[in-house]
Amino acid sequence: MPIVVNLDVMMARRHKGAGELAEEIGITPANLSILKNNKAKAVRFSTLEALCKALDCQPGDILELVPDENR
Repeated sequence: MPIVVNLDVMMARRHKGAGELAEEIGITPANLSILKNNKAKAVRFSTLEALCKALDCQPGDILELVPDENR
C-alpha cells in the first residue's frame, strides 16, 4: 500500500504556487518538487507541519494511503 502525496491538489485548492509555498515554508523549490511529485522517500515532521500551516490543512489532506489495486 503506497502513500501518495496530494500536495498538488492542496496547492491548487489554496491557489499557491510552488515557488511561493517553498519560500513560505523554508525549503528549496527543488525539494518541494520532489515531494509534490511523489519522489520523496521521507518527510520531516517539521516540513509536514509547515505545509499544513501554510495550506491551512491537516496531514491527511496531503498524505493518502492507497491500496495497491487502486494504483
